[in-house]
Amino acid sequence: MTIAVLGAGMVGRAIALDLARDYSVTCFDLNPVRLQELRKKNTAVQTVIVNLSQYEQYPNWFARFDLVVTAVPGYIGYKTLEAVIRAGKNVVDISFFNEEALQLDALAKEKKVTVITDCGVAPGMSNLILGRCNAEMKINSFECYVGGLPKKKKPPFQYKAPFSPVDVIQEYIRPARLVEKGKLVTKPALSERELLFFDKAGELEAFNTDGLRSLVHTMAHIPEMKEKTLRYPGHIDLIIALQQAGFFDTTPIRFNQTEISPLDFTSRLLLNEWKLEPEEEEFTVMKVIITGEKKTITWELYDQYDPVSKTSSMARTTGYTCTAAVHLITEKLFTQKGVFPPELIGDKKECFDFVLNYLRQRKVNWVKKES
Repeated sequence: MTIAVLGAGMVGRAIALDLARDYSVTCFDLNPVRLQELRKKNTAVQTVIVNLSQYEQYPNWFARFDLVVTAVPGYIGYKTLEAVIRAGKNVVDISFFNEEALQLDALAKEKKVTVITDCGVAPGMSNLILGRCNAEMKINSFECYVGGLPKKKKPPFQYKAPFSPVDVIQEYIRPARLVEKGKLVTKPALSERELLFFDKAGELEAFNTDGLRSLVHTMAHIPEMKEKTLRYPGHIDLIIALQQAGFFDTTPIRFNQTEISPLDFTSRLLLNEWKLEPEEEEFTVMKVIITGEKKTITWELYDQYDPVSKTSSMARTTGYTCTAAVHLITEKLFTQKGVFPPELIGDKKECFDFVLNYLRQRKVNWVKKES
């Protein structure tokens, strides 16, 4: 079984290394340094330097592969996924692009391929959990709180990005979709701040981000749904100040003889400010609360940097959910053709239990509580 992993960022590398336990893996990326880092950890993983925005080359590049994983930056995620589907390949995606993945469902059915999208931690596991609960009971509300944070707080932001600052900033500027009283509503990102306490993480602030994604379509019968991002208290005040001062504007401004987008400039500055240092400890904290007519089900996760494999928590929780989905396809536990966000996978108990057990084997432990 041969698998192509598109993207050798922090999460893409974790995906490639995990899949290399069982499959022949080749990783594609434009950055040779990233690919070298991957090869240092496992020389069995093949690497290819390519510009993944050359979509017309996909039929040639990926003809020999049985399955493709897309782990590219969000701004090229949709076109990358579309090109992989057109090449006729089964695919698992964690690119988290802005466009609606379900628009590609007809194409995937035409090409007779299985596509699992948004298959990370959130979106991803949160969707999978909701899909399982939805198959078992009538749901009144869904809440998801999630964040990846460094253990050591460094002023002023007290934050390190486990992936590209460009994608993080998109979370901060993209309007958030929520469902209230059965209606889809849109609110500004960063709005409706609240303070929450977590046993291992302490006090964190939560705020609206556009994390529901496919759920607003596939779970439209649930009257209350929201997802909020978690950060250390005070972080969001700095982000709002940058936003109000125009640092996230996309219209280019002229500086001396050069035109530059404020957003591009800000992203470049924050690349170093938010970069995790080698072997820097960080953690992922997440809580999913699903309320039904007779009971409330809570799923909680606290995961931290693995010093043995030197893998970040965000790479573990996101990447291993993705690789679990790869196994669902390769082991023929899920064979339907079309585009499927994780909530449409989680309604199948065999698939849900497989993913949980797969994560548990890698010491990513979800804890369920009922009340």
